[in-house]
Amino acid sequence: MDLPSRSDQTPPPLDSPTAGPTSSSRSPATTTQPLSRYESQKRRDWNTFLQYLKNHKPPLALARCSGAHVIEFLKYLDQFGKTKVHVAGCPYFGHPNPPAPCTCPLRQAWGSLDALIGRLRAAYEENGGQAESNPFGARAVRIYLREVKDSQAKARGIPYEKKKRKRPGGGGGTSNAAVTAVLDDGVGGGGGGDGGGGGGTSGIITSSSDIAPVTSTL
Repeated sequence: MDLPSRSDQTPPPLDSPTAGPTSSSRSPATTTQPLSRYESQKRRDWNTFLQYLKNHKPPLALARCSGAHVIEFLKYLDQFGKTKVHVAGCPYFGHPNPPAPCTCPLRQAWGSLDALIGRLRAAYEENGGQAESNPFGARAVRIYLREVKDSQAKARGIPYEKKKRKRPGGGGGTSNAAVTAVLDDGVGGGGGGDGGGGGGTSGIITSSSDIAPVTSTL
């Protein structure tokens, strides 16, 4: 789908004739620190969500966005997922390492969605939203994420355990299940799905041009 051209074009550089004062009257330029990986990802996620609202049919205003709309957005993202989630009738249901491929769908990993919601929740408030009305922190969203976590753990046979800290000087290892869960949380690029690639948050949507119009089912 061809998206409409962006109205927020990049401002002209300071040495442009349209940029205002001449070089002789300008103060010395300050060096801009590059954004961290987290901040860059948060900005991309926020822009992606705003583009989703814009392409929604009918278009959604951010002020009217609720937890139900956030859940709708998360479900929409499943089409970009790379984590194999076995259905109940699949012979590999509950097997963490299936011996052969199957036709079960690819979904966004629970950890990827959880990390995404954390970034969007912070971005919402950084862009003027009130904490008490933050749709990304709605109870319905937390319940949905918990249901996704439980269903994926059951379907894939992978218990999601908290990462255990290693004691100083200790050589204690971490279980394979815990390692898989940590890798699958998307923070460091996503873990590999059964028969699929990683489900990292950076791969949820590669660009805003991936977003097609969505008709509300609410």
